[in-house]
Amino acid sequence: MSRLLIQSHQEFEQYLGKKLGSSEYHTVTQEQINQFADATIDHQWIHTDPERAKAEGAFGSTIAHGYLTLSLLPYMWEQVIEVTNYKMLVNYGIDQLKFGAPVLVNSRIRTHVWLEECTNLRGISRVKLKVKMEIEGSKKPAFDGFITFLYHFNN
Repeated sequence: MSRLLIQSHQEFEQYLGKKLGSSEYHTVTQEQINQFADATIDHQWIHTDPERAKAEGAFGSTIAHGYLTLSLLPYMWEQVIEVTNYKMLVNYGIDQLKFGAPVLVNSRIRTHVWLEECTNLRGISRVKLKVKMEIEGSKKPAFDGFITFLYHFNN
């Protein structure tokens, strides 16, 4: 899968209103879920106890933390696009994010990205992206919403 190359605010503007691409699929493993639970101190059994989740849970298996799936966005974003010629990138915001379906352990997920807005703020590019995380084989996405990055491009 080839990545889109962006080197300036003007190059971002060319894609306004267009789909930028999709990431590769990523399999969410129990090990990854457990590591996220350790990092966030969120060891709720629906995430970390496969036997109990199978016996008592609503989904028949453990599920990924919603915030784990969200935290994969930068990794997946870098599969869609290569932005160069910038000094700094800042996560600026998340808007209208809705979790649509649980991500069961060993599910394959990928992210689709569209450029919603691109604003030049005195040399800083505010890039608002529509994102949708697809779960392979599911009609509903894991989540969808908007994320905003600030790119401080070199002049």
